[in-house]
Amino acid sequence: MRRSRIRLITVLATAAAVTAGLVAGCSTTNQVPSIGYAVDAAVASYNGGSTLGASSGAAAVFGRVLTGFFYTGPDGQQVADTDAGTAKEVPGEAQTVQYRLNPDGVYSDGVATSCDDLVLAWSARSGKYTRPGDNGPVPLFDAASTVGYADIERVDCVPGSKDATVVFRPGRHYLPWRTLFTAAELLPAHVVAQAAGVPDVVSALQAGDGAVLGRIADFWNAGWTMKPGSLDLTNFPSSGPYRIESFGADDGLVLVANEKWWGSPPKTSRIVVWPKGTDFAAKAKENALGVVDLGAGSVAELDLAGFDEQTLPSRGAEQLVLATAGVFAPVEVRRAFAQCVPRQALFDTLGKAGEPPAIGLGSGPLNAHVVQQDSLYYPAVTGAADKYRGTDIPAATATLASAGVPQPTVRIGYQAPDERRARTVAAIADSCRGAGISVVDAGAPDFTPVRLAEGAVDAVLGSTAGVPGPAGSSAGVTAFAALRAGSGLDVGGFANGRYDAITDQLAGEDDSTVTLNLLTEAENLLWAQLPSIPLFATPRIIAFGHGMQNGIAGPTQAGTGWNMDRWVLQR
Repeated sequence: MRRSRIRLITVLATAAAVTAGLVAGCSTTNQVPSIGYAVDAAVASYNGGSTLGASSGAAAVFGRVLTGFFYTGPDGQQVADTDAGTAKEVPGEAQTVQYRLNPDGVYSDGVATSCDDLVLAWSARSGKYTRPGDNGPVPLFDAASTVGYADIERVDCVPGSKDATVVFRPGRHYLPWRTLFTAAELLPAHVVAQAAGVPDVVSALQAGDGAVLGRIADFWNAGWTMKPGSLDLTNFPSSGPYRIESFGADDGLVLVANEKWWGSPPKTSRIVVWPKGTDFAAKAKENALGVVDLGAGSVAELDLAGFDEQTLPSRGAEQLVLATAGVFAPVEVRRAFAQCVPRQALFDTLGKAGEPPAIGLGSGPLNAHVVQQDSLYYPAVTGAADKYRGTDIPAATATLASAGVPQPTVRIGYQAPDERRARTVAAIADSCRGAGISVVDAGAPDFTPVRLAEGAVDAVLGSTAGVPGPAGSSAGVTAFAALRAGSGLDVGGFANGRYDAITDQLAGEDDSTVTLNLLTEAENLLWAQLPSIPLFATPRIIAFGHGMQNGIAGPTQAGTGWNMDRWVLQR
């Protein structure tokens, strides 16, 4: 009898425990093993230092796949990544930076990171390697820009070593040196060496054999191009917490935990990046997204129920990048066009990120080309923008008449679909029609900024450097480089020797008075020549699904995925 009672009590207790467990299970949440990340960068190249990679927004996708000594933080600042290695300036007659890669650093294919990677980055972006062209030497490497790298005299590196010493040219001091050798731009040199058929790129680049250099450049330019469904993953090893598992039109870019990563493992083992071209509204309805980082108003019928969302002004400058050939070859036509573009109205209807602040990012139309709205210098350098603050159709008509170009047609290109940019083009067309300027919407799903250089369009509508999605940083290096003669990002073909000289001096200038004078001169020059027309700080919608932990908005070139390896989604 006693044993029976004990058995009965035991059964009842067990049942109660199971029931309690079931009730508790209904009220608890579980970590989602895979997070969908919607971002309007265009995945086109693994190489963020190339023109294609930079102009498509590689930094917003591959920052935690290809690490560097620094990355762009959520406020646009450069942040040291000590998992990748350390970098410090050391005393010397010439500016010298000592780089030391993490001793444990290894790519996902098992090959150690080495100073070879720095030598490759510097060589590709220094502008020192050229080939004959119809109008003189042209760069062998299709680098987004040479800014900073061109100031480096040499990179001391024993092939395969973890140490590199970077020595700048005599008389040059490059203040924003932390923007060099960064995330998404420091690439696996051993992959290039294998493709070029050489033991290592350091020795090959030093030898200077033309045929070998050509093979190295060819791979650097095109070997990391990305098309859905056709990746040879042996060419895409990772140096970060994530590596590429696959890339498909239907399945997105799938990133998984890199088993070779030596730092803290990612908190979520799988991230699916849904890039520009995705039906974002459909993905949101399918509950396939955990993080959203898109241009505000760019996606029609985007339902973000179940998300905590905010609209923020970004470090990217929404702008029209103009050709300096074709219809816009005469500067008077560029000026007439600027006079009819309704910049204030565009800000009022499409450029606001909530209630505008009195000053700073997003406070009004952007009245500078290279100086950001929250810069201390901004209020003092915008005087030249006064004549273009409001629409002036009579002035535009008179300016156009003085150019002797009757009824020009302006084709504005952007990567479609993009509801806000389509509305922007429509508003410009309505306004400029009164001045006799016809505006054509040339947006297309396969659009890239290089079409401006090819003469297929007359203007690009995009963010800084024509990028379709996340863009900009507090250093503003890309903004300056995109208007520099010979830069891969200078798709409009703007060339002004004085502007180039100003940017060279600014890069090493630490006197605030001199800096103010140089920035004022630069803005006066750019408003006079109009290689671009700034509109407003690009507004972005950034949203995290309910239950997201460690999500921090990043309205910069690195995007909100800047810390994706820390994301945890509980549902």
